[in-house]
Amino acid sequence: MMKFVAKFRCFTVLKSRFSTVRYSSEVFVSRLSFYTKHDEFRNMFLQFGKVKEAKLIMDNRTGRTKGFGFVTFETEDEAHKAIKGLNGRIVQGRLIFVESATGTKTDGIDAGSNR
Repeated sequence: MMKFVAKFRCFTVLKSRFSTVRYSSEVFVSRLSFYTKHDEFRNMFLQFGKVKEAKLIMDNRTGRTKGFGFVTFETEDEAHKAIKGLNGRIVQGRLIFVESATGTKTDGIDAGSNR
């Protein structure tokens, strides 16, 4: 019988006391139910501020969502409130993740994609 031993290392990230964390006004939402409707998705975020755009990414073949989307708020503060309020919550029976959207877009093409 073999024994497996796992060793974990803890890393501490130290930030300068002068550094600031800058949030985007756009958030990325993942692990959504494939049956989430656009109105449900938008309404989920209205409690945190004015939503400029809520976009569910759809699967063209099945017509359902792909399980993720993006929400754009008026301000970075509203986006930060949404991250704090919904990240790690259970919505429609699924644990969802909400984080600040990263990456840059150039001329409508995501610069991070390889397509």
